[in-house]
Amino acid sequence: MMHIDPEIAAYGRALASHHHGEQLSDMKDCCIDPPRLRHKVRVRNHDRLAMPPPPQSPPSPLKRDTAPHTDTAGPRVYSAPALEKAIDIIELLAREPGGLTVSDIATRLSRSISELFRVIVVLDRRGWLHKDPASDRYRVTYKLLETAHRATPAQELTHVAAPLMHALAATAMQSCHLVVRNGASGLIVLRQESPGPTGFAVRLGTSIALATNCSGHVLLAFMGEDARTAILDETTDAATRASLAPHLAAIRDRGHEWSKSNRMAGVSDMSCPIFGYDGHVVAALTIPFLEVIDETPHIAADEALIALKRTATAISQALGWSDPQAMPLNPSLSVAAPGKRKRAAQPSAGEDPA
Repeated sequence: MMHIDPEIAAYGRALASHHHGEQLSDMKDCCIDPPRLRHKVRVRNHDRLAMPPPPQSPPSPLKRDTAPHTDTAGPRVYSAPALEKAIDIIELLAREPGGLTVSDIATRLSRSISELFRVIVVLDRRGWLHKDPASDRYRVTYKLLETAHRATPAQELTHVAAPLMHALAATAMQSCHLVVRNGASGLIVLRQESPGPTGFAVRLGTSIALATNCSGHVLLAFMGEDARTAILDETTDAATRASLAPHLAAIRDRGHEWSKSNRMAGVSDMSCPIFGYDGHVVAALTIPFLEVIDETPHIAADEALIALKRTATAISQALGWSDPQAMPLNPSLSVAAPGKRKRAAQPSAGEDPA
C-alpha cells in the first residue's frame, strides 16, 4: 500500500471541505506550513516519476467484440461545399442565356452573396464563366462543351464530321447541325452555317426533346429497343408512346426523317442517322431546310436530302461503319479459282493399263 504523508493528507481534506462549503478553522489548526508542503509535494511527485510504471493487463477480448460494427451502415456521403456551389452556379447559368448578376445568382440559389462571390470569381478566372463588363452579368462559356468533347467520343465524331458538314452546307446552300444523345434528351455538338446570304441555324449546345424533334425521332428510331423504351417511359405518356411507335418504325424503313419544323414556319427539317463502327447510332445529321422564294442560287429539297444521305454515310464510314446491305454475302477471293480436274479414262475390259 502506498504511504501518504499525514500533512499532505490533512491539507487535501481541508481543501475538499472548503470546496464543499464547510467552515474551516484557521489554517494554523492544520499544522501545515504551505511552503514546506509544496516542497513535499514536489518531492513525492519526483519519487513517483522515478518509480517504474505498474504492469498493464492485456485488453480483454470481450471488449473488442462489443465494439459497434460500422460495416452495415449506409454508403458514406462525402461533402465538398465549394464544388457543389460551383456546379449549382454552372447549371443555373446554363439555363439563362442572358446571364445573371451575382445578386441574381445568390437569390436563385437561396444563398448569400458572400458564399458565392469567391466561387464565381474563380470560375471566371478559369474560363468557365464570362462577365459582361457593361451589365455585370455572368454567362457560361464554351469551355464546358470543349472539355466534354475531349472526354467523350464526341471529339472524334466532330473531328470527322466537320469537313464533311462544311462541304454539305456549300452544296445545299443550307446550314446543318449534328445532334447526339445526352441522357434523355439531345444535344447539338456541331453546326455549320449556310454560306449563302441568308440561312437558319440552331445555336451550339442547345438541348432538344427527343420525342418532339426531327433529330430526336431519328435517334429514337435507330437506337436499341431497351434504350428507346427507357427514354420514352421517362419523357412521354402512354398515348404519345402509342402514336410514336408506328412513326419510328416508318423512319427505320425509310432511313431518314423529313417533317415540318415544330418551331419555325417555312422550315422543313430533314435528318439522317450516323452510325459508329459497332453499328449503333451515334448521332443525327440534320438540315433545317429554309425554302427560298427569290432568285438566290439554291437546290431543291429533294436534292438536299440526297446530299444529306451521302454525307451521313460518309461520316459513318469514316467512323468505321460499313453497310451490311452493300457487302456481298460470299466475298470473292483475289486469286484465280482452281480449274476443274479431268477424270482419267477408265481402261476397257481385257485391256492392260499402261
